[in-house]
Amino acid sequence: MTPVPTFTTPGGGPTVLMLHGIGGGHLSFAPQVERLASVGYRGGVAWDMPGYGHSAPIEPYTFKGLAQGCIALIESLKCPDVILLGHSMGGMVAQEVVARRPELVSKLILCGTSPAFGKPDGDWQQAFISQRTAPLDAGQSMADLAETLVPQMVGPDALPEGVRLAKHCMGRCPRPPTGARSSASSPSTGAPALRTSACRRCSSPASTTAMRRPRS
Repeated sequence: MTPVPTFTTPGGGPTVLMLHGIGGGHLSFAPQVERLASVGYRGGVAWDMPGYGHSAPIEPYTFKGLAQGCIALIESLKCPDVILLGHSMGGMVAQEVVARRPELVSKLILCGTSPAFGKPDGDWQQAFISQRTAPLDAGQSMADLAETLVPQMVGPDALPEGVRLAKHCMGRCPRPPTGARSSASSPSTGAPALRTSACRRCSSPASTTAMRRPRS
């Protein structure tokens, strides 16, 4: 049996299931969860991806396995209609879920994501990952890395509280042992496979979202 990832879900009504990015966690969607609950949705259900928070890790760490965890969560919610929202890596998981079990999802929202990781050139992917994980190999903590990466990843209109939340979420990601390696294949949309460290969840360039100031 596929274990059900942990999640938060205030409120009632239609269900919005939100899947965070590679450097996040269920707290990444805290403002959205609160707002959705206040306007009549079942909160927003914000999960901790397998290996994050209190959700048990999976082996091998693949998009197929992550999608199976999400499917188990959807089925456990026993909701007739689920609006699935995926951000960054969470968007890639969401696409895998819809490809495998389209009848479980009534609407799909994709934010800052793609059907594959960067270019199909494996050398490019490895070079990108090596560059991003080098600070961890040099002994920095995830909190140290968040202080450097998050300001590079948010837009000019990001609210300060959103930036602080993004740093907090990335800083909570566990630091893997030096040299730890695993494989994560791309979603089943025809995209090439990506070999990377599944634990080094801060390495994505689009892993964090921060709230933006409303435009006048």
